[in-house]
Amino acid sequence: MIAGQELITGGDEQIIFRKTENVSANDTVNKLIENCRVSKESLETLYHMFKKTVFAVAFSITCDYHLAEDCVAETFVRLTQVKKFSSKGGDGKGFILTVARNVALEQRRQYKKSCINFIIQSYGDADQKVEDSIYVNQLLKNLSDKQRQTVMLKCYSELTFKEIAAIMKCPETTVKSRYRKAIEILQRKAGAEK
Repeated sequence: MIAGQELITGGDEQIIFRKTENVSANDTVNKLIENCRVSKESLETLYHMFKKTVFAVAFSITCDYHLAEDCVAETFVRLTQVKKFSSKGGDGKGFILTVARNVALEQRRQYKKSCINFIIQSYGDADQKVEDSIYVNQLLKNLSDKQRQTVMLKCYSELTFKEIAAIMKCPETTVKSRYRKAIEILQRKAGAEK
């Protein structure tokens, strides 16, 4: 069902959507966050909406596939413990990704994993070619942690610079600059011409 529409069934397996109040996707996410303490369905909906993006954030920080999976689980557990979140005016997506980033930073500090075995993979995508993963791995090793996180959030999670700035708690211009420098480094190391 589409946010802002109500499902009405008409005979002969006919499905009709009737427009209801104007509800944005962010309002829907905010309501789900607010309700996930008491509603398993709300938590499940949030999980299905954000598991890949949360994984990408966690993986860009921890550099470990299994640690990133643990971060996904811990992020959604923490959402059930949120006491002070207002669905009015809050940025639900940004809130979830900030929680994910904090969990991943905690995990990285706790385990202090090195990024030696860093391989880019899609969440649950077993068809990723090993050669491509190794090549991307070698390229990303040339970036600093913050540059790598910025590239992952922009390219994999398809977030805007403004959303990345909110998650990384820095100015939007800094994010743009980091991204531009990271792309220049990657192009130079890959031998691509400008």
